[in-house]
Amino acid sequence: MTQTENKPATQETPFVPIEKIVALCKRRGFVYPNSEIYGGVSGIYDFGPLGVELRNNIRRFWWWSMVQLHDNVVGIEGAIITHPRVWEASGHVENFVDRLVDCKNCKRRFRIDHLPPENVISNRCPVCGGELTEPRTFNLLMETYLGVVEGERMKTYLRGEACQNIYLDYDNVLKSSRMQIPFGICQIGKAFRNEVTPGNLLFRQREFEQWDLQFFVHPSEMQQWFDYWKEKRFEWYRGIINHKDRLHFREHGPDELAHYAKQAFDIEYQTILGWQEWEGIHWRQDWDLSRHSEYSGQDLSYTDPITKEKYIPWIVETSGGVDRTFLNLLIDAYEEEPDPSGKEARTVLRLHPTLAPVKVAVLPLQKNKEELLTTARSIHNKLKRLMVSQYDDVANIGRRYRRQDEIGTPYCVTVDFQTLDDGTVTVRERDHMTQVRVAIDELPAYLLERVTWH
Repeated sequence: MTQTENKPATQETPFVPIEKIVALCKRRGFVYPNSEIYGGVSGIYDFGPLGVELRNNIRRFWWWSMVQLHDNVVGIEGAIITHPRVWEASGHVENFVDRLVDCKNCKRRFRIDHLPPENVISNRCPVCGGELTEPRTFNLLMETYLGVVEGERMKTYLRGEACQNIYLDYDNVLKSSRMQIPFGICQIGKAFRNEVTPGNLLFRQREFEQWDLQFFVHPSEMQQWFDYWKEKRFEWYRGIINHKDRLHFREHGPDELAHYAKQAFDIEYQTILGWQEWEGIHWRQDWDLSRHSEYSGQDLSYTDPITKEKYIPWIVETSGGVDRTFLNLLIDAYEEEPDPSGKEARTVLRLHPTLAPVKVAVLPLQKNKEELLTTARSIHNKLKRLMVSQYDDVANIGRRYRRQDEIGTPYCVTVDFQTLDDGTVTVRERDHMTQVRVAIDELPAYLLERVTWH
């Protein structure tokens, strides 16, 4: 038998103010400001108990989708610090810069490319109308030093983007894994940028995590594989969000394209902040491998084992952010659902069940009945070996449901008096609040079918 709580008709969810996401993250343990007891560090965040679970699930699902399901894609994990010549070859030392201006009156700082055109022309602050300073150039790479003796230390950089490790290891991967073109290399890893104007929680940070695919192809097959990965990545994002109409492609204009790029697209998601980049699909041609060949003196060309043709592979890149995905999923999932009886609204995170930080909560109906508690703890102990499970016996059952709704838990298992009679439990589903009876011995399979990607 299926029961349904009194749920109002679903309506189009309005855009969520970023302040509500910030409050939820702090209140429920998703994200904390870094070094908060010392006043915090702008643009750097820590992930709390629920945040690290959600982040891990996002990473695992991407890796499963990109590496495990593709026979011609492998993964690496590169170091954060590399030889400084890497960043000269990549062009970051020379070109990885922002042009900034300051308001002489209110002292705010702005990137020129983020100013409205009329303020650039008038040289006036968009906030207070004050006069702006002359533009100054800031390199976004974070410097560090290797060595212990002052004067003998070597200046290098924390990596400004994670993908450079893939180009550095391309030849090793090619030889050690016996791959043949076309093939891809994936990586998830930290990157660092000395952002002058970080903001909007995780959207623009100084320390963040990227995921990249660099797919190496013959030049004649570039368009085919570019189109393949462009569509593949778009459908991947569509599969994990609720508001599919808020996702689109934006093609780069001629003035945005790198000199070697025939085309580039951003997958953008619409929030209260407007349309914002989520992932880029880039036509990198042979730029990266050619530059590293030139600067390192190593031949990074590929010889086809059948035709014996020798060439520098061209590259299709898909590059996105773990943290930006984390933020967009919270924004996409957050909903405040009015209560039909006029009581406090239900806050619910409609996260995809495979990504939710907690998969199931086990709830004894009453705390003063030892048989209920013992049975509930036994069920929880079995489930937690298979998935992230929470046990909760504090407050009435309705309030406990609401706590789980707010953190995105897709299923709640209630152990009630009928459980003691027939060995079944109530399983409540988060989004529609339907309730079904499931036998305890069938419960693990019932849940795994619904919270595991396959």
